[in-house]
Amino acid sequence: MSNSTDLTGLLPEPHGGATLLSNPDVLCTLATCDLTLAHLKYLPSLAGNAFYAAIFAGCLIFQLVLGIRYRTWGFMTAAILGMLTEIIGYIARIAVHSNPFIKTNFLMYLVTLTIAPAFLSAAIYLCLARIVVVYGEERSRFRPVTYTLVFCTGDFLALLLQAVGGAIASGAASASTTQMGINIMLAGLSYQVASLLMFSFCCVEFALRVYAFSRTPGHPYSSNSTNGPNSPSSIRTGQPLNSSLPKSILFRSFLAGLCIATVTIFIRSVFRVAELSGGFHGPLANNQVSFMILEGAMVCIACLCLTIMHPGLCFQGEWRAANFTLRRKMLNSNGKDVFLSDLDTQSVEPPHYSESGDDMDSLNSGPLDARVMTATYFRPGEAHLELVSIYGIRYENTSDEYPRPRSG
Repeated sequence: MSNSTDLTGLLPEPHGGATLLSNPDVLCTLATCDLTLAHLKYLPSLAGNAFYAAIFAGCLIFQLVLGIRYRTWGFMTAAILGMLTEIIGYIARIAVHSNPFIKTNFLMYLVTLTIAPAFLSAAIYLCLARIVVVYGEERSRFRPVTYTLVFCTGDFLALLLQAVGGAIASGAASASTTQMGINIMLAGLSYQVASLLMFSFCCVEFALRVYAFSRTPGHPYSSNSTNGPNSPSSIRTGQPLNSSLPKSILFRSFLAGLCIATVTIFIRSVFRVAELSGGFHGPLANNQVSFMILEGAMVCIACLCLTIMHPGLCFQGEWRAANFTLRRKMLNSNGKDVFLSDLDTQSVEPPHYSESGDDMDSLNSGPLDARVMTATYFRPGEAHLELVSIYGIRYENTSDEYPRPRSG
């Protein structure tokens, strides 16, 4: 009687053999291994991922054309980087469909689709400062540049954390190192969620302030006197803004599209936080339906909104006129830019305050409404206080609570 044991039927099938188990990334194919050895427990939809890649490619082309046409350089750069990264991610998912056992394709899709919306968020953040200029900086709690610096800096930090975490996870040789990379990516995503929440709060707060100004009867900043040729914003930039812009259908469509894009990216970011919390092989990470809806569809909607309601188009040629600077500036009577922060070191003419070109003496002795109009060209607070110290003009609050210049 033989001492050998018959192992027939006890060894795993070829797809689970010891040799394949030792290096599934190289040795496994769909013909030899099942999905239990793959990096995803499902095959990504070829049609669905190709569809998303095509949408992002189309949006990218339109962003390039419209960005060059309207010179929306910052917005165009951020949007194109986001859409290009999305395209790379979905091409990687198509490669995963062909072979789900190759780790490189899996990590490429995971990292690129994780960081891509950070670029789109940056494009959205750049728009708020321009919106503030359109409605008037005097209606905002903060200067336009403050919004841009705060949110774009935060977005960069979120992007950096996600990229570093992805790099660590992709090069990890142990489970602990992989988990460390995941945790760093989670920190970046969580920061992005918090930044989007704060951005949404600032947008709502600014909208409420605009609404309150517009409802104030007879207020010089009411809806009846929205930015015109001599509004505070246009005087600072030296480029008149179209007074009908905030009321136009195109501009309001842009605002609606921006809101939708913000909400969809926020939903996507919350989903990715929940997904990565379970690790690369958690239940949400292996649910194709939730991924295609809460990741793919949400970002697609955001990109379509940012492309169809492109700011260059919806600002009706006023995108550059709605630009802002790091320093406040006004125009002197010769039409040259004068930075308020430099007035104490320069010998310059007083700024040109009214359409009629009246000088300060005539304005101080002129009709009451002329003096009120002149004063409202100053940003309440800091800006006109600088002019007080330079030109010797004092301001006082009268019974109607509008600042007025007086001689002396």
